[in-house]
Amino acid sequence: MTTNDAAATGLPEGLFTTIDHVGIAVPDLDEAIAFYAQAFGVRSVHEETNEEQGVREAMLAVGDGDTRIQLLAPLTPESTIAKFIGRSGPGLQQLAFRVDDVEAVSATLRERGLRLLYDVPKRGTSDSRVNFIHPKDAGGVLVELVQPATPAH
Repeated sequence: MTTNDAAATGLPEGLFTTIDHVGIAVPDLDEAIAFYAQAFGVRSVHEETNEEQGVREAMLAVGDGDTRIQLLAPLTPESTIAKFIGRSGPGLQQLAFRVDDVEAVSATLRERGLRLLYDVPKRGTSDSRVNFIHPKDAGGVLVELVQPATPAH
């Protein structure tokens, strides 16, 4: 749909540039990385610990594109991911869309009546900036907004 089509239909213009990743909660990151490599032939291209979010995570490359599968393992029993696994078991935890400006997109979504989890974006994987749409406002899906870190020049 072009910008003119969006105006003609009354539908809002798109806010997302692409699907960034799909997040999967796992109890053990090393086991999950090995499983995804052996079963699906995908490889880890980035791993880090995010103390603020309470996770150890890995980004797995899918094919030749830049869409990723994010594996998230809890650092503590009190972390959000540990609570998710305790409530729902391991599995799909979130769908992440890439955005150019997470603050502007967050403001637009709030204007459209959606609740976001953070007042201001937080640090995500590889120093990205992230926010989340409350699952109750997104059809039961936790939607993450990801603004990648600006590459150093």
